[in-house]
Formats: sequence, C-alpha cells, structure tokens
Amino acid sequence: MSTVAVTDATFDAEVKNSDVPVVVDFWAEWCGPCKQIGPALEELAAEYGDKIKIAKVDVDSNPNSAAAMGVRGIPALFIFKDGQVVSNMAGAKPKAALQSWIEDSI
Repeated sequence: MSTVAVTDATFDAEVKNSDVPVVVDFWAEWCGPCKQIGPALEELAAEYGDKIKIAKVDVDSNPNSAAAMGVRGIPALFIFKDGQVVSNMAGAKPKAALQSWIEDSI
C-alpha cells in the first residue's frame, strides 16, 4: 500500500472512520523537512501494507484539517486509532525513529 492523499473533504472518511490505525502527515510542497521524511513514509506504507494507513494532507490545499488539529508547524504527524489521536510528533525524523514511534503507538 502507498500513502494516501487526504483532503479536507475526505479527512473524516479516510482518517477518523478508518478500520486500521492511520498515520497522518501534514506537509507542504515548499517544506524541506517534509520532503526529507516523504520517502521514509512511502517505504513504511509499503512495509506495513494493510495493517496501517499513511495519509498525507497538504496544508496549503487543505487548511481546515490542519487548523482543526492545531497544526502550527510542519511536518506534523499524528496517529489515529479508532478515530482518536493516540500520539503526535513534529519535525523530520529518520525512518527508524518514525517506525519506532508508529510501533509504540499502535
């Protein structure tokens, strides 16, 4: 499975109503650290397959979802489980740190 692009319109359906845990990455095209973690998130999406979903929300195109989550800086990552936030982190991290954070949260 690859990452899923989520919009303000699809946020509830893709994230809050998901049957599996969802990692949400709030990012923007102009954000250097966001681009740094992008490939790691793609790899993790492929490795986890159907066990989790990794969603990407472009904050420039979808400001309402970011505002609703209180995102002030990017990249901002949240893990949702059963429609609720169970963990969050800000900033770019290496793939191993992202994987460890996901494992500890789901």
